[in-house]
Amino acid sequence: MMAKYTDSVWSQWPDLKVPEGIQRLSPANFPLDSSDLSQITIYVPPYMTGVEFLEPINRMSNLRLVQTPNAGYDDVKPFIRSGMTLCNARGVHNASTAELAVGMAIALRRGIPEFVRAQAHGAWTHQRMGSLNDSKIGIIGAGSIGETLVSYLRPYDVEITTFSRSGMNRSLKITELDEYLPTFDFLFLILPLNTESRHLINAERLSRMKDGSVLINVARGAVIDTNALITELNTGRIYAGLDVTDPEPLPKDHPLWSAKNCLITPHVGGDSEAFEKRGRKLIEEQLQRIARGEDPINIIEEFA
Repeated sequence: MMAKYTDSVWSQWPDLKVPEGIQRLSPANFPLDSSDLSQITIYVPPYMTGVEFLEPINRMSNLRLVQTPNAGYDDVKPFIRSGMTLCNARGVHNASTAELAVGMAIALRRGIPEFVRAQAHGAWTHQRMGSLNDSKIGIIGAGSIGETLVSYLRPYDVEITTFSRSGMNRSLKITELDEYLPTFDFLFLILPLNTESRHLINAERLSRMKDGSVLINVARGAVIDTNALITELNTGRIYAGLDVTDPEPLPKDHPLWSAKNCLITPHVGGDSEAFEKRGRKLIEEQLQRIARGEDPINIIEEFA
């Protein structure tokens, strides 16, 4: 007797644990390019694969839930239709992203990129660099990654001010940012990309940043006006650590690669070994909730 399924979930994991009543599909038994995609009712796009694995959503006629493995969802928005629920991976990438943000900040303040370049030439270039300690820090974004970042920075001797659009979690509103901006030694960006946050950090705000300050972006590249950032960096006045860029991937000949005082990583903030365990756990817990007839967590309200 054939099993009866109320839902079919497609994910990148062929051994994903699924509850009774939910059929498990994956590239191993259900390749997207040659299967009947109308069978998929729950879709988990593979992590860090871009639009290639989002376009099949258009052929999933019975799809009712998209569970993105990312915290950000701006790239998924164009594919969501009426009647679908979109959930993000809030919490999955907190530790990895916050860890990279702190690492980039320390690297830039302590001169690690310069020392690495000197090492390649066998040069012992002793010099006194700055410190993360005794700094004033601004964090734009008070969501779960922002909260984790605050907890990672607390052991240092720093003063932290957080900002958000709504003033959530005891943060200041972003409308108050300009008043504080010239006082920060570090400014971290970890906020969603939307019409309000696009180019939030523009030429005017970059010019207001303190001499020698460090801008760290682990949010989305377009939160910063790239051309304005290149201009400001090449004055040598500020530093930037960028895990995300606009455009992305950054073309080989893009002037941001050669901008002064800039450390670039290729969008690896959440993509550490910690993702696999945490990502699978979230998906499996979501499926358990669905099997029990409960609403999933991390629903994006604008699509609810």
